[in-house]
Amino acid sequence: MPMKHLPNILSSLRIVGTVVLLLSDVSSILFGVLYIVCGISDIADGWLARKLKCVTRTGALLDSVADICFVACCALKLLPILELPQWLWLWAGVIVAIKVVNQLSALVMYGRCCFPHTLANKWAGFLLFITVPMTLWSIAPISIAAIVATFAAVQEGYFIRRNAPRQTGRWLPPEGQ
Repeated sequence: MPMKHLPNILSSLRIVGTVVLLLSDVSSILFGVLYIVCGISDIADGWLARKLKCVTRTGALLDSVADICFVACCALKLLPILELPQWLWLWAGVIVAIKVVNQLSALVMYGRCCFPHTLANKWAGFLLFITVPMTLWSIAPISIAAIVATFAAVQEGYFIRRNAPRQTGRWLPPEGQ
């Protein structure tokens, strides 16, 4: 198997790991280990794709689908046990609404979804990954992650609406790859 497939294999394994997370008890060691492995694989797949010079539109889409699956699973499993204030729930709802509007805009403008892999989106994902477990002790870290996630969502919408897919290859490889 060529090394160029490794990033996509990691993204695919993250989807499988997410399904196992969904079926696991949130207080189990299995859940904790899979949570960490899925989070690390999210960092590793993109890094490997760039390092191996095998960044593709399919790989970027697979990574985004794996991210959505992981976030949705964690929301389903972890949010019910976290005691978050109502204002934080509302804030999370606003972030989700912005991201939904971004994707609807992309569908209308380009006929497809667009998942910009911006630095802000990467930081938001990383901060959410490390701060969600910290929320058991304090809401301060998740509040910082929410600030970054809000900026990332607004920036994502800006890139989508400013026709970024055609202006720059920064977040999606050229057509045909």
